[in-house]
Amino acid sequence: QVQLVESGGGLVQPGESLRLTCTSSGLIFPDTTIAWYRQGPGKEREFVAQIIYTGGTYYSDSVRGRFQISRDNAKSVVSLQMNSLKPEDTSMYYCMTPAIGSRPAYWGQGTQVTVSS
Repeated sequence: QVQLVESGGGLVQPGESLRLTCTSSGLIFPDTTIAWYRQGPGKEREFVAQIIYTGGTYYSDSVRGRFQISRDNAKSVVSLQMNSLKPEDTSMYYCMTPAIGSRPAYWGQGTQVTVSS
């Protein structure tokens, strides 16, 4: 059974940092692409960052240069280091792995990030 579990969210002030983690089970993790999405109040879910099995990374324009995604294959964990946080980063953050072949996509339950003074 595939599971993705996010952690690390919280309430921070503008300019501060947070580190989110996505812990997976039930996947051949080194071969797996993991992405972070977020959904703010009244907004559609949007792509944040992605790391593929080779370690290649992709970022949305809104977070590039402030966020960094990384993976630890030994621990089956993907981390999202978020620096210089802004109020507009306030969202529920989800990690997911895209569908591939006959395997469907999987999503975690989300972790809330609130940036407010």
